[in-house]
Amino acid sequence: MAADLSGDLWGQLERTHPELALVRKRSAGERVYLVGGAVRDLLLGRSRADVDLVVEGDAASLAARLGAEVAEHQRFGTARCNLDGHEIDIAAARAETYPRPGALPEVGPSTIVEDLARRDFTINAMAISLDGEAGLIDPHGGREDLAAGILRVIHPRSFADDPTRALRAARYAARFGFVLEPGTAELLAEVDLGSVSADRRRRELLRLAAETEAVRGLALAAQWGLIEPRAGGIQLAAAVTELISSPPWSEVAEGPEVLLAAALGPPGGELELAQADPPAPSQAVELARGRTPLELMLARALGATWLDCYLSEWSRVGLEIDGADLIAAGVPQGPSLGRGLREALRRKLDGEVAGREQELAAALAAADNE
Repeated sequence: MAADLSGDLWGQLERTHPELALVRKRSAGERVYLVGGAVRDLLLGRSRADVDLVVEGDAASLAARLGAEVAEHQRFGTARCNLDGHEIDIAAARAETYPRPGALPEVGPSTIVEDLARRDFTINAMAISLDGEAGLIDPHGGREDLAAGILRVIHPRSFADDPTRALRAARYAARFGFVLEPGTAELLAEVDLGSVSADRRRRELLRLAAETEAVRGLALAAQWGLIEPRAGGIQLAAAVTELISSPPWSEVAEGPEVLLAAALGPPGGELELAQADPPAPSQAVELARGRTPLELMLARALGATWLDCYLSEWSRVGLEIDGADLIAAGVPQGPSLGRGLREALRRKLDGEVAGREQELAAALAAADNE
């Protein structure tokens, strides 16, 4: 069940996670393990910033002994701490039972081997002991599946217990280029995400949409029947991915939110914007003003290239005059003020006026014109 890591691999672990040396020192005599994604990525030769630890004991007590700032989650026996600038998640080894499909689990204390047995896929069910023996604990053949590029659930009820694991399968398959083991594929075909709350589904979808290979992951989820994209949704998500890779659009909206909206819909104001072809800047501003960042980005991804100018130029145009200038020139309070300022801005956008004096003249003319 335990296989020795090579010296080079253990040295790599110490180089990539120097904070573990302090953890080992302060947890002497306890059974503490590096688990899950950190082990998987180490074996794949990938860098990983976060560290997940499991202790066969009390997570909060260990976190406190590390001398770190601790945030405890009592229900699941977990604690998060900041150790010399490094975020570390510590969990008590636990076993889980699910009262019904899709429900949150009921937990109890366990050993590390029992803890690994509750996890989603074999590639995430490995641990490295921090007791100095440098042992790799791999009871489900995760290292072999890593080498073969296979995603395999640990037990037949895995998706029934937590259907969101199917969305995680799409995430890992896209990230690593892995394929489903045949038995896992058969189990996934029976997944019912309807037993999971909408909030949990959305959180998992946002994690998928945050991946570098998000479009591939969404396409896999659609292929497996986990999501139902809107017409052209996967292609639109691909266009959004390209769009948000460079400014000014990279600063407009949260990428995962836009990708999900692109893929799944429902359609919104972006369709009207995409079909428009405003002949003048002022008309473009009138169309785009007040739209949400998401609508603007989706419309641009659909082909509304005029929005480039709106975002970088026209939306930033302002007047040198304001209402006080019109009042000082004799315009009474009321609708005429707004009418005058709007007309001056329209003419400035369309290049018909420039400078304060011309703006004021245009605004006064419009304000006097009932």
